[in-house]
Parts: sequence; structure tokens; C-alpha cells
Amino acid sequence: MAEVLDVLVRIASVLVAFLLLPLIVGQAEHKVMAHMQARLGPMYAGGFHGWAQLIADGVKFMQKEDIIPRAADRRVFALAPGVSLVPYLVVMAAIPIGPGLVAADLDVGLFFVLAVMGIGVLGSIMAGWSSGNKYSLLGGMRSAAQLMSYELPLVLAASSVAMAAGTLSLSGIVDAWQWWWLPWQAAGGVVFFIAGLAELRRPPFDMPIAESELIMGHMTEYTGMRFALFMLAEYVGIVVLSALTAVLFLGGWHGPLLPGPVWMLVKVALLSFVVIWLRVSYPRLREDQLQKLAWIGLVPVALGQLALTGLVKVLIV
Repeated sequence: MAEVLDVLVRIASVLVAFLLLPLIVGQAEHKVMAHMQARLGPMYAGGFHGWAQLIADGVKFMQKEDIIPRAADRRVFALAPGVSLVPYLVVMAAIPIGPGLVAADLDVGLFFVLAVMGIGVLGSIMAGWSSGNKYSLLGGMRSAAQLMSYELPLVLAASSVAMAAGTLSLSGIVDAWQWWWLPWQAAGGVVFFIAGLAELRRPPFDMPIAESELIMGHMTEYTGMRFALFMLAEYVGIVVLSALTAVLFLGGWHGPLLPGPVWMLVKVALLSFVVIWLRVSYPRLREDQLQKLAWIGLVPVALGQLALTGLVKVLIV
């Protein structure tokens, strides 16, 4: 009975985080972007500074008509939002927020989360192909191109930390982390974060959406709750990327004075703020610039970080 209760508590905790944290990040994006662009942002829903704006948006999406285009592949079209969203829920179960505070502590946790995160991009490809719309198809193809380009630097940067810690367990990586890893693994952390943004298709890497060219890319034909699920997947992806960056490169729950889980949440919040800041600060990259950044910029840096880690492990550690 105690084991069943423990499993239920872990599942409930992951679901609460899955439903609550993306709403907080979404609301923060509204307000942070408003301040950075010298405008008000949402101010009325819920009263105080529009705190319930995303809840109101959810109610609005629930009331929208669910339309499936006549030329669409109905089954694939219906599955695509779930394929985009569910992998992030699975990944959240493997991310530790404190000593022993993880829903599923896997020995190959790093391999698991990187593999499952890659599945989420398939939802965009499925949506683009199944919509029967040329703009959606172009958006899906651009998603595939970004996945192929940025998966390599993402994995190489994460491999550097796994090599340094000597384990693929996320909890083990945090346990092995030392403060001097900050400068040692800094280049890999930057590569991992940028590559993660590209896989999330967040600005300035939002070529698969590119409203001025593709209307809304792979989401063009989606309405109502299906569209809302794609948006929720984006915000959950921000939380997952920030949490993984904190675990791998910023020491996870390590920090002075405050409890470990508080430090973890603080680091996730700061990294989420950086994601929003980058959206406001940089224009969208052209397709050639996006590919050049991956293959000429990030991949050599990630390989250099991997070589440096191996050198330090052999000669010093």
C-alpha cells in the first residue's frame, strides 16, 4: 500500500508541475515582454495585473470550434498535438528537483530525456504533413531541418557533462557537480541552451512558424483546444529546457542557505526569463543563418568542449 501511495504522489506531483509551471512562464512572458516593449500587457483578467489571463485564454480556446480541413489526414491531424505535448510530460518525470525528489530516477536518465525530447518535434512534422496545406507542410519540413541540425550539438554538449560526472543519471550528475564546473563547462552550457531553443522553435529560431511567410506554419489549420495544446507544449518545453540546463550545467539543487528545491526553481525561473529576453531582443534568423549557426558555430564549439572535458579528466581529475 505504501508503494502504491508513493507512486501516486509522484505522479500527482509531476502533473501539478506540468499544469502549473507552464502557466506561470506564459504569464511571465506576457508581462516581461510588455515591460521590455514599454506597453501594459494583460491587465484585467482576474483583477490584479491580469493574473488570470492564461486561464481566460484556456476558457476561450475551449469555446472555439474544432475544425479539421477536408483534405487533412484526420487521424494524424488529431494525434499531432498530443505527440508534441506528451513527451515533455514524460521528461518532467525524470528531472530531479532535490536529493531524492524525482518521480523516476533512471540510471540512463540523460539518454532517456534527450531521446524523448526529440520525439516532440515529430508532432510538428505530423501536423504539417497531415493538414493538407502547403504553408503547414513547409513549416513541418523546416521543423525537420532544425531537428536534424540542432540535435547533434545538443547531444554533444550534454555528453560533455556526462563524461565529466562519469554517469548518465541526472541525479548522479548533480551529485558530482562542483562549483568549478561553471567555467569548465560554460561553453557546453551555452551550446546546449541555444540548441534547445532551436528545437523548441522559440524566437529567434521560429522559422517553422514565421507568421510573415507561413501564416502559423504547422499550426495554421489548427483551432480550439488542439491549437492550445501546441502552445502549452511550447511553454512546457521552456520549463523542461530550463530545468535540464540547470541540472546539467548549473548544479541543479546546489546552492547556499536556501533549500535545494528552492534553488532549483530559482534557476529554472531565471533561465525561463532568459528565454523570454531572447525572444524580445533578437530578430528571426534566415534559414541559411540558422543552419550556419548550427554546423559552423555550435557543433565545433561542442566538439571542442568534449575534447576539453576529456583532457581535463585524463590529466587532472
